[in-house]
Amino acid sequence: MCLAVPARIVELNGVSAIVELGGIRRETNVALIDAPQVGEYVLLHAGFAIQKWSAEDVAEFEAIMAEAGTGPADEEATASADGAERTSGE
Repeated sequence: MCLAVPARIVELNGVSAIVELGGIRRETNVALIDAPQVGEYVLLHAGFAIQKWSAEDVAEFEAIMAEAGTGPADEEATASADGAERTSGE
């Protein structure tokens, strides 16, 4: 089973971007996205942004995950276990 999650682009440098998900920032490749912009949401899978998402898409995803009993706290724990950099937030 594959998992993809939405994240917000906070920095861009060519085809590399820093994205944020639940207070965790990670570097990802945005080469597959047409004209990515800081502030946009993207769907992440295996280190690549594979699709743009709207704020409404993200809200729907979060509602579904909350109903399933998962959410940002679970995502933060998973990302931390993977060695993601934790930030103080902006």
